[in-house]
Amino acid sequence: MMGKMYLIETQNLTKYYGKARGIINIDLQIEPGEIFGFIGPNGAGKSTTIRTLLGLIFPTSGRGRIFGLDIVKDSKEIKKQIGFMPSEVHYYEKMDVHELLSYSANFYETDCESRIVELAGTFDLDLDRKIIDLSRGNQKKVSILQSLIHQPPLLILDEPTSGLDPLMQAKFFDILKEENSKGTTIFFSSHTLSEVQKMCRRVGIIKDGKIIAVEDIETLRKKQLRKIQIEFNHPAEPDEIDCPGIIDPNPEKNNLFFLFSGTINDLLHALDGKDIEDLIIEEPTLEEIFMHYYSEENDKR
Repeated sequence: MMGKMYLIETQNLTKYYGKARGIINIDLQIEPGEIFGFIGPNGAGKSTTIRTLLGLIFPTSGRGRIFGLDIVKDSKEIKKQIGFMPSEVHYYEKMDVHELLSYSANFYETDCESRIVELAGTFDLDLDRKIIDLSRGNQKKVSILQSLIHQPPLLILDEPTSGLDPLMQAKFFDILKEENSKGTTIFFSSHTLSEVQKMCRRVGIIKDGKIIAVEDIETLRKKQLRKIQIEFNHPAEPDEIDCPGIIDPNPEKNNLFFLFSGTINDLLHALDGKDIEDLIIEEPTLEEIFMHYYSEENDKR
């Protein structure tokens, strides 16, 4: 039996496609009202995890619950309470936008008409246009509306911003924050860390079908990892400094760049007596921290 009530919870959730790896022993605990980021490169297992949670494919082993309901046995009931936005959309091309959204609304026991009109205005979407005549970006807007019209308590978004221009991305994030402020839980899958950084409080990092870390965004940023640039008065060498915690030293002309996980006092001690022009210490981007996690995993193998 699973422990405290989470909105999404999985235990050892595993999916193989024949002998091919999908996801392996995925353990997730997502609380009500949370915006949870799920990040990893293409092919890491993000979409497989989502499709398994939604009951679109069945797990090979393990189990999962959403709203306390079993993702296999209670899939139909779960789907009534979820807004899902897939990474790629394929619609009935001869329908116009309004027909498609009204058709989708029929699956939910609520009147979505005013919500359709409101969201179409927000995203500058012509409800009378045929699906076949829409650009990829406008088809993505239809997908956004489809996930939001019934005001679900849980949104599951798989690479939701691909195809959206920056202005529409900003509007989309504003809408998500507004929905979250009303209590909506959001599971946000992306391979773009800057998106996750804007939106999420916690993030799960997936690689090769396995979760390698679940961290608070602030913890991820504040781990004792610093971005260091040292400018010498001579051409820099990769092994110029002998100090524990130096990660991937990269010399460029007189500069040495590296990530640093050690103690700043130790670094300053190692620099004593060196012919230095400048020293810059910065907080690394999430992208750099992310790549560090991946290199750490590779080092363990």
